[in-house]
Amino acid sequence: MKARRQAKKLLFAIMAWAAAMGAFVFFRYAQTPELPQWARGNADLATLAVYMGVIFGSLHWMSNLITDFRIINRLPYIFSVTFKGLFLLLGAITLAYMIQYLNMWAIEHHMVPLRQMLTAQILYSPSFQALLIYLVVVRLGLAFIEQMALLMGPRILLNIGLGKYHKPRYEQRLFLFLDMVASTSHAEALGDYRFSRLIQDSFNLLSDTVTNNDAEIYRYMGDAVLIHWPLETGIVHDRCMNIYFEFSQQLHWHRHYFEKHYGFVPEFKAAAHCGQVVAAVVGVHKQEISFFSDVLNTLTRLQDQCNPLGQRMLISGALSGRLDNQESQYKRTHLGPIKLKGKQHSIEVFAVSPKLASAN
Repeated sequence: MKARRQAKKLLFAIMAWAAAMGAFVFFRYAQTPELPQWARGNADLATLAVYMGVIFGSLHWMSNLITDFRIINRLPYIFSVTFKGLFLLLGAITLAYMIQYLNMWAIEHHMVPLRQMLTAQILYSPSFQALLIYLVVVRLGLAFIEQMALLMGPRILLNIGLGKYHKPRYEQRLFLFLDMVASTSHAEALGDYRFSRLIQDSFNLLSDTVTNNDAEIYRYMGDAVLIHWPLETGIVHDRCMNIYFEFSQQLHWHRHYFEKHYGFVPEFKAAAHCGQVVAAVVGVHKQEISFFSDVLNTLTRLQDQCNPLGQRMLISGALSGRLDNQESQYKRTHLGPIKLKGKQHSIEVFAVSPKLASAN
């Protein structure tokens, strides 16, 4: 899953940089009556744009890959952006020296066409200097877009950009609510600063699980997080249940780290529910896509029943009826109709547990 995700990021980087380089080549050379000395036709200009797109897209992806390491990821964001920019410029300068070397090699071996294409004038021309400035601008622009995608979620950013939710619209959504067990006592024991670091460390482990199950973070709420899918996406391959149990497994695998730094391993409880919601963009100076429905209120009340019922994860009957039980990795135990706080009518509630665990 990580390899596929990185492949998508690499493809996006190459496509974005190919488009940016295509724009640079077009505005630099398309308006001139004569082609540069190293180009024999417009096909050479297009080849140059693709070539630079692959090179700089790969460098872009590599710089992001390096900054994803925890030791760098926790540094101030300005450092990350500066590092990515310097990494790209270093790659551009290295590429320039390689071109110069090939040019000298071509002269020595009397390869006239290659000499014409890789002339040293490229390195010292105003075009190359303009290219360096352009690289900085494009890199900063892409870094801004990437940071916005991290803050808002890539799909939400795209939908806001396309104006999809500027008018309220009905959608079928599936929500998963994760909440830390005994968070109040943990916060009192650790203090605000260490407790906030605990939340950071816990939710950092959650990020890959969310991505692998094709979900999105709707909102962080202190020690809790709300995750969502389009309904038809969330019910396949046990995704709405995978996230919770995979996240719990991640916490268990990192138990030595948590015990060393905090004295315990955090535990979470979860609830999942689905139904029709109204989605709309709200806010002026700070915008976000919000969901309006009784589904979210029911979900919160359902999650409150985890402790009284002694269960780690609960799902509603509405959701259970949509899940495939035969190929599922999880066992669903019917707990009967339960009246939730603040609700007039009872709802069917199911407890979820791994089948392998139950078999042992």
